[in-house]
Amino acid sequence: MNLNYVLNSISLILRYFSFLILIPAVCALILKEYTCAIPFAAASIVSFTLGFIFKKKNQKEEEINSLNKTEAFAIVLLTWGLICLIGVIPFLYFGLKPIDALFESVSGITTTGATILTDFTQYPKTMFFWRSFSQWLGGLGIIVLFTAILPKFSIAGRQAAFAEIPGAQDSKLTPRIRQSAAALWGIYFMLTLIEVCILIYLKMPIFDAICTSLSTMSGGGFSPEGQSLIAYGQTKFVWVVAVFMFVAGINFALQYRIYIRRKILSLFRDEEFKVYFLIVALFTLLIASTLTMHHFYDFKNAIRPSFFQVTTIITTTGFASADYAQWCLRAKLLLFILMFTGASIGSASGGVKLLRIILIFKYLKRQISKIHHPNGVYPIKINKVIVQEDIVRQMISFVLFFYAIFALTALILIYTEQDVTTGISAAIATLGNLGPGFGEKIGPMGSYADLQTISKLIAIFNMFIGRLELIPFLAILHPDFWSLKK
Repeated sequence: MNLNYVLNSISLILRYFSFLILIPAVCALILKEYTCAIPFAAASIVSFTLGFIFKKKNQKEEEINSLNKTEAFAIVLLTWGLICLIGVIPFLYFGLKPIDALFESVSGITTTGATILTDFTQYPKTMFFWRSFSQWLGGLGIIVLFTAILPKFSIAGRQAAFAEIPGAQDSKLTPRIRQSAAALWGIYFMLTLIEVCILIYLKMPIFDAICTSLSTMSGGGFSPEGQSLIAYGQTKFVWVVAVFMFVAGINFALQYRIYIRRKILSLFRDEEFKVYFLIVALFTLLIASTLTMHHFYDFKNAIRPSFFQVTTIITTTGFASADYAQWCLRAKLLLFILMFTGASIGSASGGVKLLRIILIFKYLKRQISKIHHPNGVYPIKINKVIVQEDIVRQMISFVLFFYAIFALTALILIYTEQDVTTGISAAIATLGNLGPGFGEKIGPMGSYADLQTISKLIAIFNMFIGRLELIPFLAILHPDFWSLKK
């Protein structure tokens, strides 16, 4: 691994990130919370200074684009890690303890939405804007963002973007990776803007509409209100947010073909979308029926909270329109199952992703067929295209590692918290970047504030590697990753 290539690429990203982190400072000035601009100015200076320190003199521009996969993984890990640390600065200024500030920063950047805040009234609006804005930056991928806006990072961005979002190779929209990244971010921005406009039209306060939309399209779930969507008491807001959450769970490459190329029928031909749609519809009906049977709502009024909670969990957003911790065990069990899925690959969703689950089911089906016909040839296809065997193996490996890490961290959390429900739900909620879990502590109306310090560190670890979909983390376990050269 050429360390100079890695540091020079990170230098470029951090210098430009120093300008992005000034946007909350501008927000502070608009809101007349003038002193709240200070930590973002400080964070900007730190980011730019680090970028200057990492910059290698006499490095030719084309060398930045001479990256191999190992170097790309290093760029992704170090970039996300450094940005999470820079994001700690504002939270420290607003009075959070170091471990809590790190927790909140990582939760925001990784779009997890887990929080340690308990009393939302004691913090300024600027901090809530930063929480939502950080989720929006992380939602589609920081490397993908800088690939879209930095001409110097065009070729290197291809390797780094594939390292940041495994499976991105199959989502190439245009011949140039920079154009593809720009197209994805263009759609992402426009959908966010449309949601903001709709919520403002429906009389949600402008600041709340902006923060809610940033957290919706990113699949993050941070809200400026401690009770999330419940605080507004308006069903019209719930429906709008639910619809946009559902859209955020659709592969953005597929959305590009629909919006830009006008290939509307491709939506209904896509296997992953069809499974996504069917799961949301089926679980909505099952939960609504269950809640009706247990007299929580009549069926008509059960559809809305059921659809919202199914959507927010499968897309790993983490908003709440009802305190589902108070629902019956059967309804909570159905929601718990959804925590292990995630929405579409290439979307703002976290978790395993449905495409991987579909491939595993097709792989198992093929193995059953081979029991009866050992010499038969059964290629695995997605959307009528044969999936290469190495990709199938990578998908299976990912799922195995995902559930292995979940099991290990769940056991540790159960041991430290002395609570099975909290331990299991915290492990999957953080590793899958979902946010709220089950139990009194970390339920939809709860907070991670009362967890032990070791539990918070485990949650931070889970959120970080879960957002990067494990692969960059697993890469550092190989000896070749640590073979450095200048």
